[in-house]
Amino acid sequence: MKTCWFFAHLIMLPCCWAQTESPRVLPDGRILRLTLDTQSVTVLHLRPGYVSSVRLPEDVSSVVLGNPSTFKAEHSDAEPRLVFLKPASASRSETNALITTTTGREISLHLVSAGNSDRSGAVDFVLEYDLPHSFLLGTSQSSFVISDTKSLVPEPLLRVVAPTISSQEPLGPQRDPNLRWQGKLLQVAVGRITEKDQQMTVEFSVLNASSKTIELLPPQIQLTGTSNDKHKKTVKADPVPIKDYTMAMRRLPPGARADGVVVFDRPYFKESREKMVLQIAQAENIDQPVLIPVSFVAPEGGLR
Repeated sequence: MKTCWFFAHLIMLPCCWAQTESPRVLPDGRILRLTLDTQSVTVLHLRPGYVSSVRLPEDVSSVVLGNPSTFKAEHSDAEPRLVFLKPASASRSETNALITTTTGREISLHLVSAGNSDRSGAVDFVLEYDLPHSFLLGTSQSSFVISDTKSLVPEPLLRVVAPTISSQEPLGPQRDPNLRWQGKLLQVAVGRITEKDQQMTVEFSVLNASSKTIELLPPQIQLTGTSNDKHKKTVKADPVPIKDYTMAMRRLPPGARADGVVVFDRPYFKESREKMVLQIAQAENIDQPVLIPVSFVAPEGGLR
């Protein structure tokens, strides 16, 4: 009888251990996608035993940690736009990280690890940044941020009107026989400019005067400023957010022309040395765009 009780206890012991063992808590893994903003700080939740990746839209030049004893960062030239972060301590810890890209952008992160004490919180496995809908032109280098691509029209249109301005007449450049083209192989002309409640609409045409097919980037608007010295060297180029745009074609064969419209909210003011310009660039020559001055206040009659 005692032997039977002994074997019964042996059988029950694994069951008891299984009941008393704590269930494994899996992390609440998250994948984040944010618009890159160098003026804000992003909180990134990490956990010991897991690695998180940060993907940038530009190549990374450096990564600096506020406290390298509690967090580790890895960056390889084989993956120039990826940064891997993970806690180096099992205890709760926090620090900041500063990532700098090759174009000079600085991305600030606030790294938070709850340690092994709290394994039920969220963990950010992937953080992916997208560029805002604009691009910048500097003095020594250029960095472009391209807005979302609209659907392409397979063949040229005789009339192109953006959804927000569907009640307007045909594009100004199509009605004007004396277009003022600017540029050489890529030529741009601005047509009618209208304004309503601080929202401006600029009509334009693009002509491929080269001997090969080109692909256009979305139109951009920016405020450019100049210094006071005798060389009048450009010192800044601030993007103006685009609300909407329409282009008949973005892929132009030799001699082809495309008409377009760009809609944006005009800034309330500018400095006397600044001017507002429309920027059109090719995909293969983004550092050499055509810049066309645009009236800061829409003129009467809608002309430039």
